[in-house]
Amino acid sequence: MRLGFLRRRDSNESSFFMKICCIGAGYVGGPTMAMIAFKAPDISVTVVDLNEKRIAAWNSETLPIYEPGLDEVVKTARGRNLFFSTDVKGAIAAADIIFVSVNTPTKTYGVGAGRAADLRYIESVARTIAEVATSPKIIVEKSTIPVRTATTIQEILAAHPRAAKCQVLSNPEFLAEGTAVADLTNPDRVLIGGERTPEGEAAIEALVAVYARWVPRERIITTNLWSSELSKLVANAFLAQRISSINAISALCEATEADVDEVANAIGKDSRIGPKFLKASVGFGGSCFQKDVLNLTYLCEHFGLPEVAAYWESVIKINDWQKRRFAANIVKALYNTVADKRIAVLGFAFKKDTNDTRETAAISVCRDLLTEQANVVVYDPKVPAHEIVADVLGKGAPANPRLTVAASALEACAGAHAIAIVTEWDEFKTLDYAAIFAGMPKPAFIFDGRNILNLAQLRAIGFRASGIGK
Repeated sequence: MRLGFLRRRDSNESSFFMKICCIGAGYVGGPTMAMIAFKAPDISVTVVDLNEKRIAAWNSETLPIYEPGLDEVVKTARGRNLFFSTDVKGAIAAADIIFVSVNTPTKTYGVGAGRAADLRYIESVARTIAEVATSPKIIVEKSTIPVRTATTIQEILAAHPRAAKCQVLSNPEFLAEGTAVADLTNPDRVLIGGERTPEGEAAIEALVAVYARWVPRERIITTNLWSSELSKLVANAFLAQRISSINAISALCEATEADVDEVANAIGKDSRIGPKFLKASVGFGGSCFQKDVLNLTYLCEHFGLPEVAAYWESVIKINDWQKRRFAANIVKALYNTVADKRIAVLGFAFKKDTNDTRETAAISVCRDLLTEQANVVVYDPKVPAHEIVADVLGKGAPANPRLTVAASALEACAGAHAIAIVTEWDEFKTLDYAAIFAGMPKPAFIFDGRNILNLAQLRAIGFRASGIGK
C-alpha cells in the first residue's frame, strides 16, 4: 500500500506538504490542532465541528476555551494554515490524516450505564469517513476510548463498498487543562499505537513525522494499537488513584491532628513515590478522571475481572465521599445548620486556569449546601453565571432563589457566614481577608478546600479557619 501523503505534492495540487483534518473542536481537538499548525506551517490543519456556534467562536477574537497562551498560538496560525469549519465531509475528503476528537461521555442508559463509554459519536464519525473517504487515509483516535475501539472503526470502514483502505492509529492526549499549551509545547511523551504490519508501520511513521517537527524523537513512543488505547485509561486511573489516596489520608490527618501537607511532603521525598498529585483537596473533577476510571472498571468487569473492577471503583467512591465530607464539615462547623445562612463559594471551575466545569467538585458542594437550605453565592473569574446555574440546578430546571452568582469575590463574601474555597485561583490567595472579615457575621468561618491560604494568618484576623487534612 503506497500512502500518498508520504511524498510531497505537486506544486499545482497544493502548497502544503500534508493536509490534516480534526473532527471535533473541543478541549482536545482545538488546542492540539492549533499547536500542530503553529509548529508546522507546511501542514494544512482544518478543525471541523457541526456546532456552528463553537466554530464561530474559534474564528472570533474570543475563543470558546480558556487556556493560558492559547490565544497567541491560534491567532498566529489561523488563516495561514489553521482553519475552522463546519464542512465536515469536505475536510475529510481533502485530508491525508483524520484525527477523531469527539466526545465519549459515560453512558446514561442501557448496558453499562454509569460506567461504560458512550461510543455513538465515534461510530457516527466512522460511518461518515467510510462514506466520504475514497482515497487512503490515516485515521487517528484522539478521543479517550475503551481498548479495542479501533476494531469498531476498522469493521465499519471494511463494510462500506466505496471506502478506501485506511489505517487506524491510536494517539491519546495527555493534556492537563490549565497547562495545555505548555504540555503541547514540551510534552513528557507522545504515544502512537498502530498495527504491526508494513502498512501500519508506515502510518505510524507518517504521524511520528508530524510531531517530530518539535518533539524530540526519543519522547515519541510507538506501541501496538491496543497498548496505546489502554495506556490513556491507565494513566488517568493512576493519577486519580493518587488523589483519592491522599484525600483518604487527609481525613485521618484531621482525626489525628497530623498535617496532610507535611505527610505528603515526607512521602513524596521517596523516589519510588514522588511528589506529584499528592495535593489534598475537596476532590478531583474534569472531563477525564471519573469517566476514564469508570470506563476501566466496566472493561474489567466485561473481561471477568471483578476484583480489579472493585479496586478501581473505590477510587471514585473516595472522591465522591471527599466532596460530601467537605460540605458536611461546613454544616457541622456552623452549629449543624446552614439554613438561611449565606455561604460564599469561591471558584467553580474544576481547577484554576480553565473555564471547564465538567465533574467539578463545586457542583456537589453547592447542591449539598442548597439541600441544607443555605443561600449559596458563587464566584468564579472565568465561568459565566448561566453555566454555573445550569450545572448546579440542571439545564432547563427552574431558578432557585437560594443560588446566586456574584461578579467578584468581594461581592460573594459580603455578609457571608462562611467562605468555601473550592477552586485554587491565584486571586483568592491575595484577597483582603481583614476587610472581608469585618463585613461578615461573627463568628466568621472559612473553609479552604484547596489548602492555598495561610490558616494561621486567617485565625489571627479572627476567622475560624480550616483546611483539608489540617
